[in-house]
Amino acid sequence: MKITTIILAAGKGTRMRSELPKILHKIANRPLLQHVYDMCQQLENNTIKIVYGHGADLVRESLQDLEAGWIEQKQQLGTGHAVQQVSDQIADAETVLILYGDVPLLKLTTVKQLTANVNDLSLALLTVNLENPTGYGRIVRDESGRVAKIVEEKDASSTEKLIKEGNTGIMAVQGGQLKKWLNRLTNNNVQGEYYLTDIIEMAVADGIAIVTSQPETVDEVLGVNNRIQLSHLERVYQLEQANYLMEQGVTLMDPARFDLRGSIEMLGIDIICDVNVIIEGKNSIGNNVKIGANTHIKNSIISDNVEILANCVIDNAVIGEGSKIGPYARLRPETVLAEHVHIGNFVEIKKSSIAASSKINHLSYIGDATVGAQVNIGAGTITCNYDGVNKFRTIIEDGAFIGSDTQLIAPVTIGKNATIGAGSTITKDSPENQLTLSRAKQVSIANWQRPVKHD
Repeated sequence: MKITTIILAAGKGTRMRSELPKILHKIANRPLLQHVYDMCQQLENNTIKIVYGHGADLVRESLQDLEAGWIEQKQQLGTGHAVQQVSDQIADAETVLILYGDVPLLKLTTVKQLTANVNDLSLALLTVNLENPTGYGRIVRDESGRVAKIVEEKDASSTEKLIKEGNTGIMAVQGGQLKKWLNRLTNNNVQGEYYLTDIIEMAVADGIAIVTSQPETVDEVLGVNNRIQLSHLERVYQLEQANYLMEQGVTLMDPARFDLRGSIEMLGIDIICDVNVIIEGKNSIGNNVKIGANTHIKNSIISDNVEILANCVIDNAVIGEGSKIGPYARLRPETVLAEHVHIGNFVEIKKSSIAASSKINHLSYIGDATVGAQVNIGAGTITCNYDGVNKFRTIIEDGAFIGSDTQLIAPVTIGKNATIGAGSTITKDSPENQLTLSRAKQVSIANWQRPVKHD
């Protein structure tokens, strides 16, 4: 079965009270439309068409990587009018699936069930039973329980408003039939718009059966019209991710305080995450990893038996097996740590490699550096890698000991097993196996008197 999916994404989203088009607002750091598109990508033999309108230039620029047919709806005259923009690109024999760019959590299983109900004599409609259907079109059924029509709430009678079964707007229909009904749409209603839902009554009149199905949960078909709804669906999505990870052997100390804003491509077992952990982008996390509270990990590889203490930021970094990070450490892009490295509190690493069993435990900045194995870098050490124009590299060879409060002025090399005395400013290469230091002479002045404050 060939499918053409039309994603309606032209609306302004007035209730969002934002200059950003509604479909570009994000759940798990992905635009709403991206969620819908990614689900559609999993359908076989499927062509995607996106009808966009409000904020057209920004939408195209922001989502330029989406491989789809983009059709601009320059005037937003209703859902029927939006689908009409694609009418000349629909083949008679294919199934047309109609989705919405602001309904981000629709499941693939729900869509497959829907499309399976389509043939030459049937139209598939996704409905939902709601305790409070305010805002939804109502599914009006005849005495035999068959769908007769959909009435939009603003056009509904007081009796019709009591109906609990609501229209999600999501449907699948044979292409030739859809085009025929689209040509017959009028805007004779309170809103003066062309309602796609009017084709249901036309289908019934033409003897086409309306086959309904429902999602597993209401949240699947909820749209985003304001910030409250956006926040609600964010938490629904995050709880789904948390439940999946726990099923895979991850311990989350509080699933309600965990965010996965990307993916974990490789996932080990016996991982423990404390509260308020955020994992973003594409990541790999090995076995027996402990992640402390308030830690943010992005696009990183965490090997087995790593312990990350609280309040760390790890961005595009690689952490070797058995290493210990934090608390309050920051690993910036292109940081690569070998096995059993210790990075302590208030240490920042940038674009540097740290070889096995080296330690940088306190209050240091290491940038644009190559650090060998079993190096010990004391508190307050910095690599001065930037002269205001260019970046330079520092090389610290195996076994070196860097005393506290040392400035290494790049480019500079500290030799193997060299020792740098505390408080030094090193501007020249330091020989291996020697002590190098650079200090002003210490002077004590006898009989010195402290200043006295005068009245």
